[in-house]
Amino acid sequence: MDWTFNNDMPIYSQLVDKIKLSIVSGQLPPGEKLSTVRELAAEAKVNPNTMQRAFQELERGGLVFSQRSSGRFVTEDMEVIMKEKKAMARKYIRDFMGSMEKLGFTCEDIINLIKDGKEEDKK
Repeated sequence: MDWTFNNDMPIYSQLVDKIKLSIVSGQLPPGEKLSTVRELAAEAKVNPNTMQRAFQELERGGLVFSQRSSGRFVTEDMEVIMKEKKAMARKYIRDFMGSMEKLGFTCEDIINLIKDGKEEDKK
């Protein structure tokens, strides 16, 4: 996992986003046992308390669950995973659309650019 961080937002939020992306993309499959807080904190070079906070956030969102004495696991609830995947996609689309609108493109222009790009890829 890429553990590169920026200064624009708190580290724990970035950890949450990176782990969410790994889950919704299938890199961390449903039911997968996660490394311990200490192991992941050492790998990411962050304080274990920061990693613990990220895990708590993921548990609140239902993407991760704990089993006493067995560790943490990725949820097997595909509905929860798909819901999060769609939420992330909507955010990426909003960000993309905002950037394109700043360039002066309309929604119709953006759709045409995407279609043109797909046609060029086929060639």
